Amino acid sequence: MSEPLVVIGNGMAAARLVEELGRVALGRYSILVVGAEPHLAYNRVLLSSVLAGEMAREETELKPLTWWERQGVTLVYGRRAVAVDRDNRQVVLEDGARLPYAQLVLATGSDPIRLPKPGMDLPGVVTFRDHADVDAMLAAAGPARRAVVIGGGLLGIEAASGLAASGTRVTLVHLMDRLMERQLDAEAAALLKAALAARGITVELGADTAAVEGDGHVTGLRLSDGRLLPADLVVCAVGIRPNATLAREAGLATGRGVLVDDRLATSDPAIHAIGECAEHRGICYGLVEPALQQAAALARNLSGRPATYEGTVLATNLKVSGIPVFSAGDFEGGPGAETVIWRDPALGTYRKLVLRGGALAGALLYGETGDGPWYLDLIRSGRPLGALRDGLIFGRALAEAA
Repeated sequence: MSEPLVVIGNGMAAARLVEELGRVALGRYSILVVGAEPHLAYNRVLLSSVLAGEMAREETELKPLTWWERQGVTLVYGRRAVAVDRDNRQVVLEDGARLPYAQLVLATGSDPIRLPKPGMDLPGVVTFRDHADVDAMLAAAGPARRAVVIGGGLLGIEAASGLAASGTRVTLVHLMDRLMERQLDAEAAALLKAALAARGITVELGADTAAVEGDGHVTGLRLSDGRLLPADLVVCAVGIRPNATLAREAGLATGRGVLVDDRLATSDPAIHAIGECAEHRGICYGLVEPALQQAAALARNLSGRPATYEGTVLATNLKVSGIPVFSAGDFEGGPGAETVIWRDPALGTYRKLVLRGGALAGALLYGETGDGPWYLDLIRSGRPLGALRDGLIFGRALAEAA
């Protein structure tokens, strides 16, 4: 008889876990997936494309309903899990229903952060995390409308770009001195800022939010220097925090997220955590690739085939407002590092490699990223570059032909 396995969370990590279990443990578990949102699992990365009018909501679905049915999975979506009864091994839903489990997987993701500033609860202030947020932004967008986006990371830039595509006048406010400071160096960030300006987006760097202003609805964003930026819509895209509430209330060990070991088990061996809610070796990744790797490792463990997750060398490989960007490893350099840079202003491309001890330690590509996966392999392997060194900056084809 199949063991009951309950997954709380119906996002990308949960979908990959179910897919991997279908490969390595088909029939071993009776799987039930609980999701608070009233939708099938979807790709959050594509929300910006929906906002920009480039994609319909339905196109963001990871798998069609027929796929879940073929996997033999019971889907319970639009109903929130509110408690985990560890003594009786049951998940409690908001309507009082109880779901028994032999194994439980927490894939509860993250919650968007709202700045603790006055006025953040006013109508017209939204986050950028799910379909409901996109619907609210689309309803408020359009020509002659004004929006302020707080946050110059990936989500903030995508929100600003999507709103600008609708004709909305957009100002992007960022506390730091450059955009995407975790993924870009100063030169690449300056190129991105110029590209956003070409799309009609005003970028304010080093700008600290003091308050959202309005009477019954947002009318503007007040900065700490006293300036007031008029706004019909304010989007708060300043980051996420792991959703560890269920785990914490159930008495599991937590830090910023749900603490897991290399087998993705929590302090209760019958409960596991993957994705953005999990904290592994002190790190909450908040990114797609680690979540997918964790799902694959956990599926093997649940199938009885021991596997360990030892962490992920982080890499960014995506399009930011339509511009390809890749970064991995230590791309900033510093003492003891050798930095190699190639730039082509006419093409709007920039490439930076950081070498340490004869190996590739970091890479940053802007405008053209085809060699990104190859550079990432070199970074992760740590192998000596040898003859590749001389042509490395020009990419794989030339480096291997040299």
